[in-house]
Amino acid sequence: MGRIRVAVVNDYQVVVEGVAAMLRSYSDLVEVVELDANRTPSASVDIALYDTFGALPGNQADIHGLVRDGHVRLVAIYSWNLDQELVEASHDNGANAYLSKELPAAQLVEALIAVHTGRQPEDAHSHRFATPIGNDWPGREEGLTLRESEVLALITQGLSNDQIAERMYLSINSVKTHIRTCYRRIGVTNRANAVLWGIDHGFRPSTVRKRNSEGEWDD
Repeated sequence: MGRIRVAVVNDYQVVVEGVAAMLRSYSDLVEVVELDANRTPSASVDIALYDTFGALPGNQADIHGLVRDGHVRLVAIYSWNLDQELVEASHDNGANAYLSKELPAAQLVEALIAVHTGRQPEDAHSHRFATPIGNDWPGREEGLTLRESEVLALITQGLSNDQIAERMYLSINSVKTHIRTCYRRIGVTNRANAVLWGIDHGFRPSTVRKRNSEGEWDD
């Protein structure tokens, strides 16, 4: 079996680069051929690894586009949200696998190999509460947790608390708790200032990045 060609799909440059960094030590097994923001892959890939940070969960419209894309053979959802209803809905909508973002890099690669060969990944839904080294998100350097960061990303995108709760499969009270903690960490007291802070600190979705003729990533 040759190297698995993978496209990492997410709207945030720091997120896709973090996933690519996790896979870099396994380049003999997995080749990251695209880091895509705001679009589906433009080249043929074995697996589109759809990172759900700041995006629609895998049971909605985004996944449909990837499943129907002629450049994509298989689709794997990559998320910290392991709600069983969401996992099942993702499979019902055509995803071939649902992988936990808590998997360390070696297990993520093993899971991608399993998906590629048509097997069910083992331990794909890890329940450890630790984030692998290499995984990254906007605001991490400011002390924001992954969930706090995603809440802030959705606030910056203009979503209401109810919309955030629905998208993240959280209760409205959990969303409010994350917002309060997030505001405290970044030193703001209201939504308008949180949006401004988010815009200044990379919480707007990134622009599309493509390979140039030398195979390097363009901004």
